[in-house]
Amino acid sequence: MNPFVYQSLPTRVVFGWGKLSALAEEIERLGARRALILTTPEQHGLGERVAALLGDRAAGVYPHAVMHVPLEVAQAARVEAVRLDADCCVAIGGGSTIGLGKAIAMDSGLPIVAVPTTYAGSEMTPIYGLTENRLKKTGRDPRVLPKTVIYDPQLTLTLPAQISACSGMNAMAHAVEALYAEDANPIVGFMAEESIRSLAQALPGVVNDPNDPHARSQALYGAWLAGICLGSVGMALHHKLCHTLGGTFNLPHAQAHAIVLPHAAHYNRKAAAEPLQRAARALGGSSASEVGALLYALNQKLGIPLALADIGLPPNGPAEAAKIACASPYYNPRPFEQGPIEALLTRALNGQAPA
Repeated sequence: MNPFVYQSLPTRVVFGWGKLSALAEEIERLGARRALILTTPEQHGLGERVAALLGDRAAGVYPHAVMHVPLEVAQAARVEAVRLDADCCVAIGGGSTIGLGKAIAMDSGLPIVAVPTTYAGSEMTPIYGLTENRLKKTGRDPRVLPKTVIYDPQLTLTLPAQISACSGMNAMAHAVEALYAEDANPIVGFMAEESIRSLAQALPGVVNDPNDPHARSQALYGAWLAGICLGSVGMALHHKLCHTLGGTFNLPHAQAHAIVLPHAAHYNRKAAAEPLQRAARALGGSSASEVGALLYALNQKLGIPLALADIGLPPNGPAEAAKIACASPYYNPRPFEQGPIEALLTRALNGQAPA
């Protein structure tokens, strides 16, 4: 066996149907007294429900989280946290909301209690992202890792089937890339394979019956494992491309991840043959060469858009995104090659299967 390093992350996880009811107790465990509740505008009502649940422990609701955490939004949220004398944040929602909580924590050190309502995985990572002047910059800082995460599958019932599917494939991307990460290790590899298998089994059930408690619980379990993968090891080509597409073209995060994943995995099929064979096995296949096609077929089965053009990428997008990505590449088992990456993105732009 190859030598490895595994660093576990110090986050408390509470998982179970109806566990939102434990929120006040978890805030008390942190020694906090005034929680600023963060949501997107669409989930303002849920934020108010949480405020009512917390009573005097709620400092207020800040319903202004948006995709990719624009710098000006982060700055305004930091000011609001100071104005309300908040000593912790409750980020309830998906990656946009949890990302806003991280932006506050990075500046102030306020602890975060995350309550995910999607499968994004940001809640399990010390990774933050901020967008300024059409460029999304990411980094790692232990201050932004949520202290506690409450996974309540019941809260995902309101997530539409189509968004659930895209969010689940976004989570799967974390697990796929963890298998061939530069700092991959057997522990994370085990969790990655289990995550891919769980999500591939659960997501069709969620799409067929969004109220199925078993499918919802299994999908959230798979997303939790994917989040651990994302927080424990580095990511590669797929995440670099999606960060570029999101920051530069403001494409919807989960949809972009879902569309790009089959193409990025196919790009790495030879350079990461053994890890991607494990991904193929979890998807019901047997060889690394199948992974791109298996992921593309799963997207089709889930009714996910297949073309980046359908979610807002312009015709010149592949060339610009490939150039930006290659200017500051992440680690990847196959070197970043601008021509092949532009070709990859062009196929994704048009909704074609991986070459």
